[in-house]
Amino acid sequence: MTWQLSNTALDEQQLLVNESLMFLGNGYLGVRGNFEEGYRDDFKSIHGTYINAFHEETDIQYGEKLFGFPDFQQKLANVIDAQQIDVLIDGERFSLFEGEVVSFDRTLHMDQGYSVRHIHWRSPNGKEAKLTFTRVVSFVTKELFAIKVDVEPVSDIKEIKLVSKVNGDVTNYVEKGDPRLASGHAKLIYADQAVNESGLTQIKARTERSNLEVACVTRHEHEGAHDVECGDYDVTETFTFSGDGASLIKYNVYTDTLRHGDDLLQKGIDIQKGIADFDTILSEQKGYLDEFWRVSDVAVSGDDSLQEGIRFNLYHLLQSVGKDSVSNISAKGLSGEGYEGHYFWDTEIYIFPVFLMTNPEIAKGLLLHRYSTLDAARARAKEMGHKQGALFPWRTITGPESSAFFPAGTAQYHISADIAYSFIQYYLVTKDEQFKEDYLAEVLIETARLWADTGFMKDGKFLINNVTGPDEYTCIVNNNYYTNAMAKYNMEWAYKIYQDVQGGGLVEKLGVTDEEAAFWNEAAENMFLPYNEELGINEQDDTFLNKEVWDLDNTSEEEYPLLLNYHPLTLYRYQVCKQADTVLAHFLVEDVADEETIRKSYDYYERVTTHDSSLSYCVFSIMASKLGHDEKAYHYFNETARLDIDNLHKNTKDGLHMANMGGTWLAMVYGFAGLRVKEEGLTFAPRQVAAWDDFSFSLRFRGRLINVELKDGQVVYTLVEGEGVTIGHYDERVQLTVDSPVAKSL
Repeated sequence: MTWQLSNTALDEQQLLVNESLMFLGNGYLGVRGNFEEGYRDDFKSIHGTYINAFHEETDIQYGEKLFGFPDFQQKLANVIDAQQIDVLIDGERFSLFEGEVVSFDRTLHMDQGYSVRHIHWRSPNGKEAKLTFTRVVSFVTKELFAIKVDVEPVSDIKEIKLVSKVNGDVTNYVEKGDPRLASGHAKLIYADQAVNESGLTQIKARTERSNLEVACVTRHEHEGAHDVECGDYDVTETFTFSGDGASLIKYNVYTDTLRHGDDLLQKGIDIQKGIADFDTILSEQKGYLDEFWRVSDVAVSGDDSLQEGIRFNLYHLLQSVGKDSVSNISAKGLSGEGYEGHYFWDTEIYIFPVFLMTNPEIAKGLLLHRYSTLDAARARAKEMGHKQGALFPWRTITGPESSAFFPAGTAQYHISADIAYSFIQYYLVTKDEQFKEDYLAEVLIETARLWADTGFMKDGKFLINNVTGPDEYTCIVNNNYYTNAMAKYNMEWAYKIYQDVQGGGLVEKLGVTDEEAAFWNEAAENMFLPYNEELGINEQDDTFLNKEVWDLDNTSEEEYPLLLNYHPLTLYRYQVCKQADTVLAHFLVEDVADEETIRKSYDYYERVTTHDSSLSYCVFSIMASKLGHDEKAYHYFNETARLDIDNLHKNTKDGLHMANMGGTWLAMVYGFAGLRVKEEGLTFAPRQVAAWDDFSFSLRFRGRLINVELKDGQVVYTLVEGEGVTIGHYDERVQLTVDSPVAKSL
């Protein structure tokens, strides 16, 4: 049953977790897995429906505000709630917390794209019925969220009522004391219209500052008697059935300003007219997912629990990734409000590669969204004192920096190089020459300009001071190895692409000169990459090794994550890493260092890394695979695959860890299979995983579909679609032709 995730828990903490685990989405719309009928009165559900990129702007309150600090931040808004359907059986309200639950299970069907709850319930007065709640967020009609409720009597019942409500008076969830969550600004949207006309409930709401509107148009399919009550901000419809049984389908269509322009209610009405019946919706859903899984599935035999985790992660990435020009994928996707719906560098480094190698059109969309924020990045660079270049934000929705804590936010200049890196990777995988001319060249030029203006030449070396690398426990440092190595790669490629596009309009438009481009090349060639001769490792930065080492052996479990228990300055004074930093650079730009340096650096940083960030385990797994530490590779990998299902970080209730989900795939494909994307093409250095009988996956590369299977001490490469291609297997070149598998020893 590795295509289904099932749960029967009703305890409070697991219910909150399950709201995230059972969320449904399609990249545009996301609905948390809340109970339609609600919970106990004293239970605080994180009730949420979200539209990707639909946000409000809120003031940032500073005790002391300095120049360049952002004035406001953007927050993903909880929008109109259409989940509620109450069930009354002979006047008694159905609740899983009253009466007797004879049986209960909830299942997420990842191969078919819907969730279902089956309940056998006996009321306090002895009335007995079986209830089924089926819900779907359509991949085919992105605006559609539908619920089907079926009630089957078991005992003698005279009347069943289903009470459906659509509510525009909603708030966001807040929780004080956790920097990963919002602590204020709960009220972000305001309903200004709630009517029921021609059998359609129509509610429209707006934000005050971002000037965005959202609408929900709801239609019910039923055979019972029908009453309607309209409030100021909500509409309630009551459907009355005989005791023989009841069935109700609720079709909810969401439209918003960002995609649908004006007259949102009419757009919703028009979409409602084209919606098929519920069975057809489910059939379309399965068809969409059949194609997704044909290419994207990663199959493992010998460990069903792990297989479940892998498919769960891939499915939720698909549900959350933006598939239009105005959206991306946030740290929690569309599953919750953690990190306020912001897009981080998580996208480019941890999530983007999954789609790049399986669904390149989705990957391209992510890059085009970043490109759409290039002007905001240019403006931010100037605000930060740079004469030119583009400085991308640490966290944002539409482009402006939304982080108020600059040491671990704006100071992470590496994000500009991370974004450039992903643009380069897309070009290497697709060889899309038009993309190079239209987008890649401009992004590389503007990010190279940032590095040229941020760093400087001294004693023949190019230095970059006062930045923060990926490790947020070490901030505002000189010559962070990761930052410098990624900047080097960024400028090398900017110089290379400049040579290719000379004579085109872009170079003239941007005013790039030969002298400017030559300086990028000079800076890259002379980039200072900290190295300690005595230890034989790349130093994380100029001063990291001069600090006292944090005593991790005597740090209690209750003190993790350290960021919730220690002031940042305390952390900054020690050698302690929140996550992979130098080790991450050794993965992404491995050719900059020799293998012995990479090996010694891995061993050193492993001892001082807490993995308080979910972005860390997968990187250590990948590099352990590269270095032949097979047991370590598998250990770290196991920390990623079921992180959310098993709630390993104890905060899955706030939303799923999207970057970790991407990291699971990376650990398998870039780790165990040893994939690397080089200028000359794809190369593999696979390793046998002792715990698995079989391991296979597929990749798209320059119009081809390639299947890779590791089994019985060998790897089999199969070109499924496309023209013949040459790949690398360790140091050997292997020619693939369609339907002619090539087997090689591990």
